[in-house]
Amino acid sequence: MRLGLTLLGYVCRIPYRYRGKYRKVKKPSMHDLLKMKQDFEREEQNMLILRHPYLTVEQSSGHMKDLIGDRKDNFLKKIYGEKDAKFQKEITIAERLCHMRVTEAWD
Repeated sequence: MRLGLTLLGYVCRIPYRYRGKYRKVKKPSMHDLLKMKQDFEREEQNMLILRHPYLTVEQSSGHMKDLIGDRKDNFLKKIYGEKDAKFQKEITIAERLCHMRVTEAWD
């Protein structure tokens, strides 16, 4: 019986809990500290690029307008045209009631 309880104690250990009132907090390792340092360096490089862009605001506004504008309009017209051809057909009352007209004769 004692052997069973001992083995059960090794098997049923409570896993680390990282949330809640009685949480266990892992101590940071050297790898975690180096990873955090690399993250801060990457963030600083990104902020430097954002603070000093290659183009000014005046240069970057509308510099691709003539290239993308026509293609975008043509693409949207094509897409909407295909959708209208499939779903937005003009249907008359005669077309709706054509199944009722089986024969033309009243005999």
